[in-house]
Amino acid sequence: MKNPTFVLASASPARRSLLKSAGIQAVICPSDFDEGQIQMKDATKLVQVLAEGKADAVAEFLRANSHPQIPNPKSCLVLGCDSILVIDGEIHGKPKDAEEAISRWQQMRGKVGELYTGHALIDTRFDDFNEAMDRSIVRCEVTKVYFAEVTSRQIAAYVATGEPLQCAGCFALEGKGGFFVDKIEGCHTNVIGLSLPLLRQMLGEMRYDVADFWS
Repeated sequence: MKNPTFVLASASPARRSLLKSAGIQAVICPSDFDEGQIQMKDATKLVQVLAEGKADAVAEFLRANSHPQIPNPKSCLVLGCDSILVIDGEIHGKPKDAEEAISRWQQMRGKVGELYTGHALIDTRFDDFNEAMDRSIVRCEVTKVYFAEVTSRQIAAYVATGEPLQCAGCFALEGKGGFFVDKIEGCHTNVIGLSLPLLRQMLGEMRYDVADFWS
């Protein structure tokens, strides 16, 4: 049986770039899922619920609509992801503005944070009886991030680039923010947007081989 079309339920350039560099040309289909409706204090549950909400929304959309890049919208593998950073027990997503980003970095510098990324994988294929298979797997990966003792001048300069305003955790490991991370413990691609090793494992649980998705 031909593999389903791989769909990324996100507009994140970092996640798209990660998949592309790993050989997967994903079709980008951003979700309109309202993240603000979800309020949880458990970081693991929060990112899993958000990731699943995004993947579910896109899966439902594809079942009901055509897509120019997808030959069969009912035969897709939809990946939803969501990331947050936990510092001093407090959950952080993207900063709302430059002032918050500066304040966040003043809190983060010299400390160890935990980057949580929820991963939700949904297989929308139909079986021979035209019944939705709806196989789904939801997981979370956590990576420790050791932040450098950056100066106030460096923080201001970094925030002025605009990069941290686009990132969960207020930094991009693959960008200028990489200068301000001393080390990480765990999966480094998880910090960028999604864990490639975890995705491989999830595909394996669904009896797919990641190599079959390489283009």
